[in-house]
Amino acid sequence: MAGITDQPFRQLCCRMGAGLAVSEMVSANPKLWDTNKSKRRLLHTDDAGIRSVQIAGCDPTELAFAAKMNADNGAQIIDINMGCPAKKVNKKLAGSALLKEPRLVETIVKAVVDAVEVPVTLKIRTGWCEDTRNGIEIAKIAEANGIQSLAVHGRTRNDFYKGEAEYQTIKAIKNSISIPVVANGDITSAEKARQVLDFTGADAIMVGRGAQGRPWIFREINHFLKTGQHLPAPSMEEFGSIIIEHVKELHRFYGDFMGVRFARKHVSWYMQSCDQDKTFRSVFNGLESVNEQLEALTIQFDNLT
Repeated sequence: MAGITDQPFRQLCCRMGAGLAVSEMVSANPKLWDTNKSKRRLLHTDDAGIRSVQIAGCDPTELAFAAKMNADNGAQIIDINMGCPAKKVNKKLAGSALLKEPRLVETIVKAVVDAVEVPVTLKIRTGWCEDTRNGIEIAKIAEANGIQSLAVHGRTRNDFYKGEAEYQTIKAIKNSISIPVVANGDITSAEKARQVLDFTGADAIMVGRGAQGRPWIFREINHFLKTGQHLPAPSMEEFGSIIIEHVKELHRFYGDFMGVRFARKHVSWYMQSCDQDKTFRSVFNGLESVNEQLEALTIQFDNLT
């Protein structure tokens, strides 16, 4: 979710009912922190709710330093990424590549936990591949070395995001440890959230791609879990208001040039349900200024309401 769960999107998801919104993945290598991208990802002092910052790398010393730096700058939770399947991350032995190295996992977890006073959590996949699905082993290492909560995506690294997530391994992990387990993968509706919680016995669920273009999924899940009833979909008026305010925040956060570009992908996700022929998205993706984007969205939703 790097490049997606920036501060504007996290703030929006929290307003829509997310209990915790984890930052974009930040490299533990301090040599990379001077880029504009990293500086934005390290900005979390104004985040809504609990501030959880995710770090990635393979060097225990660098990860410990990154954890302390972020905790000193206001992070209330440090989350270690051992789930990212991207090749550019894995070739550096970071992300889900670490699942192949249980001893290194233990060293990293110990170093990070010892470096900070705030809770440390961990995000993993079920294993590197189908033949090395070692999620239980990694989970036990995590618990034994001070990890406070474990999020598990129900795919191996080699699955990337293909096929359907499998929850049997998440259930087995939950049954093997006593710390909270968060189930993740293909949770795109309130009913699916209920099903995954019931099947796995997990303590919570994590929504990723299911929130792209539908940040109100969090309030839908909360309501359904509490009442067993469905919330009505947002009215077209509210729908338009959410998109326009989100785009304004992207412009503010990134500036005019980059804000326009980040707005394009979010608007594309939002409009999938009401722009079947992609006419509006095609026009919107060609707009080059803040004012043009906001004017186009205003006109579009005036016509739809």
